Amino acid sequence: MFFGPSEIDADEMGYAMSRLEIESDFCDAGKDFSGVGSSSGSHRSSEHLADLDHEISQVTKLRSSPHQRFSREVPGRHQLPVSTVKMLAGRESNFSGRGRFSAADCCHMLSRYLPVKGPWLVDQMKSRAYVSQFSTDGSLFIAGFQGSHIRIYNVEKGWKVQKDILAKSLRWTVTDTSLSPDQRNLVYASMSPIVHIVGAGSGKTESHANVTEIHDGLDFSSDEDGGYSFGIFSVKFSTDGRELVAGSSDDSIYVYDLEANRVSLRTVAHTSDVNTVCFADESGNLILSGSDDNLCKVWDRRCFIGRDKPAGVLVGHLEGVTFIDSRGDGRYFISNGKDQTIKLWDIRKMSSSAPARHEVLRNYEWDYRWMDYPTEARDLKHPSDQSVSTYKGHSVLRTLIRCYFSPAHSTGQKYIYTGSNDSSVYIYDLVSGDKVAVLKHHSSPVRDCNWHPHYPTLISSSWDGDLVKWEFPGSGEAPIMSKKRVRRRHFYY
Repeated sequence: MFFGPSEIDADEMGYAMSRLEIESDFCDAGKDFSGVGSSSGSHRSSEHLADLDHEISQVTKLRSSPHQRFSREVPGRHQLPVSTVKMLAGRESNFSGRGRFSAADCCHMLSRYLPVKGPWLVDQMKSRAYVSQFSTDGSLFIAGFQGSHIRIYNVEKGWKVQKDILAKSLRWTVTDTSLSPDQRNLVYASMSPIVHIVGAGSGKTESHANVTEIHDGLDFSSDEDGGYSFGIFSVKFSTDGRELVAGSSDDSIYVYDLEANRVSLRTVAHTSDVNTVCFADESGNLILSGSDDNLCKVWDRRCFIGRDKPAGVLVGHLEGVTFIDSRGDGRYFISNGKDQTIKLWDIRKMSSSAPARHEVLRNYEWDYRWMDYPTEARDLKHPSDQSVSTYKGHSVLRTLIRCYFSPAHSTGQKYIYTGSNDSSVYIYDLVSGDKVAVLKHHSSPVRDCNWHPHYPTLISSSWDGDLVKWEFPGSGEAPIMSKKRVRRRHFYY
């Protein structure tokens, strides 16, 4: 059953809650919802809940469920999501005994209002959008395009372009960007061993490399490379802003010390391209990596057992890993894979090394850059799968599509969301695995999308050049649409 924004009032926005909290008949994951945008659908059942690691289920529920006095069950009825009106009335009556909402109470209310209304056009470029990210506090938004442009938008000033950067020495495209924690500097990477850093907070709007501003080059290569030129797929600032971690096409992970202005660590991490890297938590000691060798690896900088040996390996993807996002607790992370799945991982389940034959033999030829995923491969499962849960429905083709946890502040990280090759954005319930929303506007793959850290606002960026904003139903404003003639549909249930 589908509902449009005009058909939903604030008290009915709880249909996206976990199946742990709502009646199963209310959100039947076994139904075949046609028109959602994926042939594989959302394969979830009560069996999934039994398989899902109980700890992550309980932690997610604790972070996004209201106080028990608010959600007391009526005899003879299953527990339903608590309405905002009831929550406000309960606060005034001091149901919780605290006289205020807890963080979980706030997450319960905010997580019910999904950013599904719109879209509003933020910007439209003539080249493909590859990267789009909010700053940590949500005041800035960064978008990188294949046509050498990187734009920084001031969210609090009506999405005004605060900085328009023309990238230097660009090879193919801007593969990744990262904003420093103090929001003073931005680094950008391309298919080159040189990562450039530029001031993000300077007064000049136009930033042409070495014309209006200096774009310092940080060289990740060394004499040992023998003149071989590699590219950087992924680059991230550490939480203290002193280091960068990068993944490259020469199968390696690099750590760059910004104060010493040199590479402080290089390890040959995988047997194929390292498509994605990130820090597992704020300490900066744990690094996560994903590669086209189908493996996710964990690296502990405090106790390197030997050169190029990880602290642990996680097996489960049948094809290459395109992106990794950490939950930030040093335990859980998610990965997007070319096997058309997102997987949830618990670092504590890792093994010391990959099985001798971790790759599953296949009897088909396939290249994700220009071919559809084979039908016979869609239901395959790795015999040594160590993941906690698997989410299906979106499409990972043609480019390194990204996935994320929803914000901790506003949703308690109870959702995960991803771009898709079918021009859509998919939002899944972390615990039940159900698709709770599919946002359709674009006419080309959505490589990246990002949810505001505090508000129910989501930005999707696509190869069609559009940056568009999705918000929660309730605003009376009419969406400012692109001039392109594109069918725009979004479904949630």
